[in-house]
Amino acid sequence: MTAVTAANNYEYLDILDRAWDAAGLARPRGGRLSDIGCASFWYAAALNAFFRPERLVGVEVEGYRLFKDGHTRIDYARGYLAAFADASFVVADYRDLELPAEIITAWFPFVTPAAILAWRLPLSLLAPEGFFGRVHFNLRPGGLFVMVNHGAHEALVAQKLCEATGLRRRFRSAERGLLSGHRQNSAIVSIWERF
Repeated sequence: MTAVTAANNYEYLDILDRAWDAAGLARPRGGRLSDIGCASFWYAAALNAFFRPERLVGVEVEGYRLFKDGHTRIDYARGYLAAFADASFVVADYRDLELPAEIITAWFPFVTPAAILAWRLPLSLLAPEGFFGRVHFNLRPGGLFVMVNHGAHEALVAQKLCEATGLRRRFRSAERGLLSGHRQNSAIVSIWERF
């Protein structure tokens, strides 16, 4: 990893570690972990180190996006996942996938038009009801959905969508960690459970 990618992985580990400690939850081990909207899945190492899943899957709708260097997101993802025996990168719209998991993570999912337009994606991809419905469908009973949002407004929109699917919130925090000082808005972490 580059120094920047390593520092970003440490930030994600710090966010997860502080959330789990504050929530008083036992850290899950094993099982399947799906991460939604993983870009090039540069933070797969952080998820693997924290959760130690048996199977790690990153899902990205724009996996074939071409960068200036001639590589695509899937090219980079293959490099980030090479160290893990049972990890994969799926290029698909998560709303169309049947992908059961004990843990589902979503770092800054698109729940408002402003966020999706900032990433230069088509507004047709903004369908948060379908997204959260699929999270509920794929999350095994007793499983946890870990979500990180930009700011209070986005977190409130996401909260209402989670509640509408029947997920129950176990934890929420807006504390700014030492490694997250570069963010304009505090990363708001919430942990949801399917009963």
